[in-house]
Formats: sequence, C-alpha cells, structure tokens
Amino acid sequence: MQNSYQDAINRTFPTPFKVSRLNPMKIRKAVFPVAGLGTRVLPATKAMPKEMLTIVDKPLIQHVVDEAKEAGIEHFIFVTGRNKGVIEDHFDRMYELDATLEARGKKAEIKLLAQSQPEAGAMSFTRQQAPLGLGHAVWCARDIVGDEPFAVVLPDELVLNTPGCLAQMIEAAGKLGDKSNLIAVEEVPAHLTHQYGICGVGKRHKHRNLFEVDGMVEKPPKGTAPSNLSITGRYILQPEIFGILEKHERGAGGEIQLTDAMVGLAKTQRFYGVEFEGERHDCGSKAGFLRANIAFGRCGDRWPGPARLGGTSAQGRGRQARGGEAVHRARWHRSDLNRRNSDEQVGRTGPKIPTDNRTREEAS
Repeated sequence: MQNSYQDAINRTFPTPFKVSRLNPMKIRKAVFPVAGLGTRVLPATKAMPKEMLTIVDKPLIQHVVDEAKEAGIEHFIFVTGRNKGVIEDHFDRMYELDATLEARGKKAEIKLLAQSQPEAGAMSFTRQQAPLGLGHAVWCARDIVGDEPFAVVLPDELVLNTPGCLAQMIEAAGKLGDKSNLIAVEEVPAHLTHQYGICGVGKRHKHRNLFEVDGMVEKPPKGTAPSNLSITGRYILQPEIFGILEKHERGAGGEIQLTDAMVGLAKTQRFYGVEFEGERHDCGSKAGFLRANIAFGRCGDRWPGPARLGGTSAQGRGRQARGGEAVHRARWHRSDLNRRNSDEQVGRTGPKIPTDNRTREEAS
C-alpha cells in the first residue's frame, strides 16, 4: 500500500508555475490566516471551520493551497485558532482510509487523495489566541517566516483563473527589485469605494498590469477615494512588515490592521499593484459562496480560465485562446449584483441576490 500511495503522489503532485529565472526575490513561504469564526456564514460554521466549506468537491483551504503550490510555494504556514484542528487533519494521512481504498482497489480515489498530500515538513501551524485582526494574525507567523519575503493568502477569497492569482504576482515580482511589496487589486464601482481598502495609482510599470502604489487608505469617505482599485486577499510582503506589526497599534474596529502596517512600510519600501486576470469570489459571504460553487462547478475537471458569469473582462482583454480553448477572463463585480437588484424591482430579472459589503478586514 505504501508504494502505491507514494507512486500516486509522484505522478500527481502539482508542477509549480515556472517564474522567471531572473527573479531576484524568491517567494518560498505563504501565510494562511485561518483563525476567523466565519460569522457571515452561520450556522454552517458553528461547528466546522469556514475554511472547510466545500467549493464543488474540495474545501476552500484546499483550493488556496493548490493555488500556492502552482505558484511554487514550498512552505505553507497556517495561523489557526480554537476548533480548527480539522484543517491540520485534512492535510495529514488517514491510514485507515488509505488501507480500505487499497484493499478495495480504489486507484482513482488513492490518486485523488495523493494530490492533496503535502511533502513531509512542508506545513506549519501556529495559534492566534485572540481575534485581534488580520495584521495580528500575520504577525503570529513571524518566527516561522523568518527574514525573507513571503506571501499572504486569504482563504475565503478564491480567484478562478489559470495561472492563479498568486502565480501571476510572483511572476510580476520577477520584474521588480528585491525589496518590493505587491498587492493584488481589482476594480470596484466608484460609489462603493468607501467599503474597501483602496490604493492610489502612481507610475505605470512597462508591464501594463503593474503600477506603483501611491498611498493606501482603509474605507475612505465617499467621494475621497484616490482610485476605484480595491486591495484584495493576496499579498507579497517583505519581512520588515513584522517590525511594524509588533507595535500592535490598533486601527479600524480596534484591531491590528494589515493595511495600516503596509502604509507604514510604504514610507521606506515600494509597493506595487497587480491587476490580476481572473474572477474573484468572496466565499466568506453566503452569496459569494454560492456564486463560487456555480463558477467552479461549470469548469468541471478542466479548471481553465474563469467561466463567464457576468461582469467585465479583466483590463478589457476579452476572450483569449489557451490550449485551443477560448478562455474568457472575467471578474464578477458588485455592480452586476446592484444592477440585477435594481432590475428586479421593475420585474426584469428573477429573485434578488443578496450582497454582503463587508471588507475582508471586518470578516471573521
């Protein structure tokens, strides 16, 4: 059985996305903050971590770990809390199950489990004892990350695209200096910018999806936002961020905010925005969770670029051919939901789709 299982791992372990050999900034580690309570999707998360809710046939946490593997991440760091032990169990081996599948000749199932099996020593778990904010959760991983650049991946935000959002960011990092920080950004309707962390747009990089970030502000008052580009749940940060976070300065909601620490780090290091390709889904809300299941389900086993559900194509790229198949790179914007809800009032569409306008810093 041991040989059969190991053979399955060797055949199916995902091949990392190939980044430029000239990349001066090797990103080996990724931090996954998974200590939240998931209150936006109660009662589903009363006894089960929200990260274990399934999108089609895989839990959320598996989707984002697969995204990180594709990007070449080697060490996966989980910042957990109480009642999150099932996440650790998910990435462990279950010998009783393995033996049963082997005895019954379930080769396909053995191969499927091998795909999610990490290499020995590739995962670390640490605790965030109190819900003090995203910045505090990242700070809890300081000793495991050490003195090297790292990625932060929020598990309740999925991006449907090939290559994944993090792979695109790491590829972009190869075009920048070795003390650069990157944040993934996407457009939001101008009248909703007060609900998000927003970044200003500075000088454009010669690669069109990159720009220098000219300031960051968390939920600016209406009409004062420097742009309509919101900060989403993917970051590449330098280790100097920990020196700012260790001050434990409280921000919005009385919590230690990662955005505030990035503003401080931007005084000495450059930040770049990456306008990624793909369709983002906020799976921390009920409506977003439902849409993600539909979008990923429509892709089936192929997992190509995003299936078109609505919204506008990223940066107006429209349809692109990939591997002989037309791939539409789209993003679902809240403006589509607002338009649908407005249309419903005059009888042009079906039932109203609920929206959840909470930002990721407020999400638990």
